[in-house]
Amino acid sequence: MVTADHIRRVALSLPRAYEALVRDRVKFRVGQIVFVALSRDETTMGFGYPKDGRAALIAAEPDKFFMPSKSDERYNWVQVWLAKIDEEEMRELVVDAWRMCVPKKVIAEYEASLG
Repeated sequence: MVTADHIRRVALSLPRAYEALVRDRVKFRVGQIVFVALSRDETTMGFGYPKDGRAALIAAEPDKFFMPSKSDERYNWVQVWLAKIDEEEMRELVVDAWRMCVPKKVIAEYEASLG
């Protein structure tokens, strides 16, 4: 099962990313933009995702993905149950959410550093 430590390791390896504690919730940011957030009990992860694609994502795997709270629906955001994903899928979700927050130049430098 994916844990907060797994997410932290991936998120903090990304350029410009940092961790913040907001109202007892762990959030990962670039500047002031949150790209990943954990629930207080660390059973779910919210992540940046394009609004126009989230209905299809949730419909494809409704036991895994779900809509954010009503107050967060205006954002590019989706939630996932951590027990339903593996580390590889978590990495993909976190990195893709991070990509939504940084300039293309930063993404290119990151990809070049991977080899």
